[in-house]
Amino acid sequence: MKTESRARGQSVPIETWTYETVESVETTLRHYLAPVILGAEPSDLAGVHARMDRAIRPSFSVGQPLCKAAVDLACYDLWGRQTNRSVSEILGGARQRQIKLSWTIQSPAISEAESQLALATTGGYDSFNIKIGYPQTSQYDLQLVQTVCNFAPGGFHWADANTSYDVETALAMAPKLADARLRGLESPLPPNLMRGYQALERQGALPILMDEGIISPVEVDEFIALKMLDGIAMKVARCGGLWNASRIVALLRGNNLLVFGSGLTRSGSVTGGYRASFRMGRIRYPDRPQRAAVHRRAGHDRSGIPRQWRHDPGPDRARARHYCRCPRGEIAEHRGTGLDGRVAASEALIGYPAA
Repeated sequence: MKTESRARGQSVPIETWTYETVESVETTLRHYLAPVILGAEPSDLAGVHARMDRAIRPSFSVGQPLCKAAVDLACYDLWGRQTNRSVSEILGGARQRQIKLSWTIQSPAISEAESQLALATTGGYDSFNIKIGYPQTSQYDLQLVQTVCNFAPGGFHWADANTSYDVETALAMAPKLADARLRGLESPLPPNLMRGYQALERQGALPILMDEGIISPVEVDEFIALKMLDGIAMKVARCGGLWNASRIVALLRGNNLLVFGSGLTRSGSVTGGYRASFRMGRIRYPDRPQRAAVHRRAGHDRSGIPRQWRHDPGPDRARARHYCRCPRGEIAEHRGTGLDGRVAASEALIGYPAA
């Protein structure tokens, strides 16, 4: 999506991850959203989203959130260009000049994981996100986590199960992962297993982060009230764009919870949205795209999570690793989202500490 002033927004659905497809995004934008947003003021994000929600009704979701995120990001980009400000300035301004990145380990074999760890260290990485869950066994998951934590005992490491555990397995694994010195567990269960998340919270072995279930501020408010989580690995596109993302961050900050900034696409424009999000400013990728997130557990004495950052190449891991050479990203300022329209080869994101 482009405007006459060269502002951009982009949506890159991954149908195996969410219900939207390239075809559904195109038809929704062309036939339903475009007609209702024409003439809207780009700085009136509440009004733009109200128009889109009247055209495509929310349910237990934003309603075509990836498609709406493209419009949302284009509005922020246009607003920034019109006022000669970066989106981070619109959202409150960058809070630091540099972030530390880390690396994702995903492998069905320990020997391959060890090779990935060795490769990461050549680029200066010492902290890792570990993909666990199906099709791996829980025994292998524990061995993989132990391998990573023993390899880099001074790093910051957490695991993402991508909702693949059942409640019994998650409750059995969480204390074992904590004993292995893991610092957090992301998306252990499908989001509709609400009592399972509550049980994990009562168990208290590890900070529990939700991801796939975070689809609007309404659900976030309910999940917090139900004591289902310690924080969120939030995907800006999944919740319909930066306007909803900023409202979710406000809820988390108000409840002293942990924020993971997260991505789901390989899109240059969505990358810009993550870079601009959460009043943190944006990463200036050194010639190639990178993915980063902040993890900070504020005011919660059982986690001990410091400010740490991660690199996670996302679905194109084998290819994206070759793009991610620098373990640090610099905050930069450009008008709007600072995009030139090039499509990234990896996911990109930036996190905001809820403190």
